[in-house]
Amino acid sequence: MRTTLNIDDLLMKQLLEVTHEKSKTRAITIAIKDYLKKKHIKDILSYQGTVDIENNWQQLEKEEITEYEDKT
Repeated sequence: MRTTLNIDDLLMKQLLEVTHEKSKTRAITIAIKDYLKKKHIKDILSYQGTVDIENNWQQLEKEEITEYEDKT
């Protein structure tokens, strides 16, 4: 998508230096992806302590194996 943006020159210079990119488009794409990744992680971490998950995967696995063996 083609978009016109007004970005501060110093900010763009710093972004190009940090990303080691020569292309402004690639540098901005990297920055956007990085921001979105961090935002998703932050959103997921916000659920920490609010979801009750039982740690019974071993029991469930045994039941699944038993069920499979009963069918064969």
